[in-house]
Amino acid sequence: MIALLLVPLLLPWILVPLARRVVSRVRPDVALWTITTASGALAVGVVACLGALLLPVALTVPSLAALAHLIRPLQAGPAPLALGVSALSAGAVVVTGVAVVRRGRSEVKRLRSAHGDVAHLPQVAGVCVLDDSRPDAYALPGLAGGGRVVVTSGMLRSLDPHEREVLLAHERAHLASRHHLFLAVAQLAGWCHPALAAVVPQVSFAVERAADEAAARATGNRLLTARAVGRAALATSRGGGRSQGSVLAAGAVTGPVPARVKALLAQAPARRIAPAVLVMALLCGTAGASSLAGAVWLHRGVEIAQGEHPSD
Repeated sequence: MIALLLVPLLLPWILVPLARRVVSRVRPDVALWTITTASGALAVGVVACLGALLLPVALTVPSLAALAHLIRPLQAGPAPLALGVSALSAGAVVVTGVAVVRRGRSEVKRLRSAHGDVAHLPQVAGVCVLDDSRPDAYALPGLAGGGRVVVTSGMLRSLDPHEREVLLAHERAHLASRHHLFLAVAQLAGWCHPALAAVVPQVSFAVERAADEAAARATGNRLLTARAVGRAALATSRGGGRSQGSVLAAGAVTGPVPARVKALLAQAPARRIAPAVLVMALLCGTAGASSLAGAVWLHRGVEIAQGEHPSD
């Protein structure tokens, strides 16, 4: 049982190189859905397996064993190994839980602060202009649905009218496609496992690439879109960089801008499924099968510890 439940804790490390290949070879929207879904699925498997691995050490506590009506020790493997792994799992669960609560509260606080900064501003067609000399633009998701595009006066002065059109199309694409939900899933998964944290930049890059392609389609000019992305990034760097805000408020200059510009200067990506996507699906399937097998084995062990005959 121990081995089966450890496999899903190791598989997320394979996702890191796969995510890099997918985001560079697959159409951005397909890559975004694939990587985010895989991250979320593997995170669920990690949490479930950590919870299951807690049982051997938890049931050494008499009061907890009494609640489960156990009359024999739970046989999860060699006692030193089972208890050692179970103790490590308990520590991992505590650390993960504290991180999720603290970082989640911090993220909600930043999001509310961002809404407070623009709550008094009028908006036209979902766009509001913040009087700030620092160039910046981002898609601010709504706390209860909807959202708005926020652009500073400094950014508007840095771009010509056609480039502004690209910028607004880019940010509207973030809101229309609900990219903040993908970023939220990736962040939450990253808090559950260090390997999944390494995948968050790939999700962020896929989000920006998907918005870039949407802006290019809306304006019908890939060269103009590439120029607007480059000039917005240059203006932001010269203006002191983007202020610290919510990671869920996707901005036009997030991610490796040179790679985004290079992709826009090439032909529009075709919809295709790279082998890495299939490997990623196999990876999630393996994690799920291993978790399920470990859970079945654990259930049988609990039945035996309760003095029952294991179910067929």
